[in-house]
Amino acid sequence: MSQTITLENTEPQDVRIKAPAIDQQIEAIIKTEFKSAYVHSQSLLPKDVPNGSDPEGLKRLPESTRKRFDDAGIDISKGYPHVPNKKDIPIFLDEAFEIRNKEFPYIERGLNADPEKKALFGAAKQVINLTKKIGTEIVGLQLSDLNDKQKDELALLVAERVVTPRVPNLDGVIVIWQDYRFNTLTYKNNNYGNFGKFGGFGTQTWHTDLVHEFQPAGITHLHNDAIPELGGDTIWSSEYAAYDKLSPALQKFLDGKEAIYVSAHGYLDRDDPFSGPKKVERRHPIVRTHPATGWKALFVNRSMTKSIVGLEPPESDVILNYLFSVFEKNADIQVRFNWKSTKPGYGTSAIWDNRISIHSTVWDHEGLEPRHGTRVTSLAEVPFFDSKSKSQREALGLPLN
Repeated sequence: MSQTITLENTEPQDVRIKAPAIDQQIEAIIKTEFKSAYVHSQSLLPKDVPNGSDPEGLKRLPESTRKRFDDAGIDISKGYPHVPNKKDIPIFLDEAFEIRNKEFPYIERGLNADPEKKALFGAAKQVINLTKKIGTEIVGLQLSDLNDKQKDELALLVAERVVTPRVPNLDGVIVIWQDYRFNTLTYKNNNYGNFGKFGGFGTQTWHTDLVHEFQPAGITHLHNDAIPELGGDTIWSSEYAAYDKLSPALQKFLDGKEAIYVSAHGYLDRDDPFSGPKKVERRHPIVRTHPATGWKALFVNRSMTKSIVGLEPPESDVILNYLFSVFEKNADIQVRFNWKSTKPGYGTSAIWDNRISIHSTVWDHEGLEPRHGTRVTSLAEVPFFDSKSKSQREALGLPLN
């Protein structure tokens, strides 16, 4: 006698193993597959850079940089630079947007300063204005030795003069080293950044750092410890002076207007991940008021200002391209700085205020000599426009024509 046993499925029909959502699958691939997975050419996760410390980077590290790290007691024996783990870097646009998406307290140190800057200037061997409108060089000061009063006065000086180069020897944390990854730049193609290619490398497109932040960049400190014998300069252009170049009618039109500012890097849209990279976007005033000086600054740059709010795209493009050209074509509102140190064996630092300047590097040394530095950038206040604020020339009583 045989017996038939029937096994019944007593589990609810809706209980089953669900495949991860498509965005989760993409994220898992990108963050775990080193050699084949990366987001796109503008991503923070290029496929040819390993996570962690890179032993190969040590082979190309300039001797002056290695000595600086050794003197500071920084262990780079496992490799250099140190690249963050891919698992810690956002893949999707919504994640990147939420980073620092709330206002945090900001103290404007320049507001506390002595307008005559007696403590700062009194400690310097020499103070040299590099041009009439932008750039001041301080000789004989060590940044790490400044007291709070001198730091406040330095903050005001940078707010007034935009950039203060050649203040020696304070270390930073972000690596500025084009030779690390990009070996394809040549004399013919190093300016492609200004034609839509290789925008962050070679001779860079004019830009301001981190304009996509809820509270964009304030003061940046860059210390270069490997410097070409000649070349590798940086150029800054003044947003104060650019505003003063505009006609009163155009100034009036722009006052109170906002623009869309975008990030340097792109991210995937979680809802449409195959549509290509998307940039983080923020709205900020086109003309912003600096809290320390009270002066108006024309806060736009070719790399990261996308459009003017309220205008049709053709209208916005015409106006923005004209504004960009004001910065780029007026040599009298620019300063070009060569980083070569006046003291053998030392690097050179520059401090500038991203709220009132744009900048570009010049790749005329053609990569034949090393150029390496480290950078720290602070974030400042939420940008604002004060209708009662004045332009720089108006505040200083200078002719407006």
